[in-house]
Amino acid sequence: MKFFDIVQPEHIALLESKNKNDVLIELIDLIANSGEIEDIESVKDAIFHREQLMSTGIGLGIAIPHIRIEGVSKPIIAVGISKDGISDYESIDGQPVKIIFMIVAGKEQHKEYITLLSQIVAKLKSDDVREKLISSRSSEEIYRILTES
Repeated sequence: MKFFDIVQPEHIALLESKNKNDVLIELIDLIANSGEIEDIESVKDAIFHREQLMSTGIGLGIAIPHIRIEGVSKPIIAVGISKDGISDYESIDGQPVKIIFMIVAGKEQHKEYITLLSQIVAKLKSDDVREKLISSRSSEEIYRILTES
C-alpha cells in the first residue's frame, strides 16, 4: 500500500478554520463527503477522543490525527493546509500546526495504518516539501506535491 495511492484530490483542502476543533471537523467533513464511511459520527467521536488522550501535533508544524475503527473497508486520508497555522493544536514543540494529515483506517488494518503513517512522516521530513505544501495555492497543487516521487 502506497500513500500516493490512497490520497485523493477531493480529500485535500486549504483550511479556513482557525482553531483545532474546527480544523478537525473540516477534515472529517472532507471524509464524510466522500461517502466511503457510513458512520461518520463514530469517526468524529474517535478523532476527538484520540486528541483528548494526547495531541497528534508531532512538531515541525505537522499533525497526524489518526484512528482505526470498525466499518472502514480501506484507509482514507484527508489533508489540510493552514497558511497561518493552528496555534491551539498543542503540538509537541509548541509551534502552530500548518500541515495536517488525518488517517482513518479499519480496526483490522494495523499493517496498512502503520505503513501510511511511516510514509507520511518520511515525505514530510523534507523542509522543501513542507515549505511547498504551506505555500500551495490549491488542493490540486497540494496533491501534485504529495504524489511526486
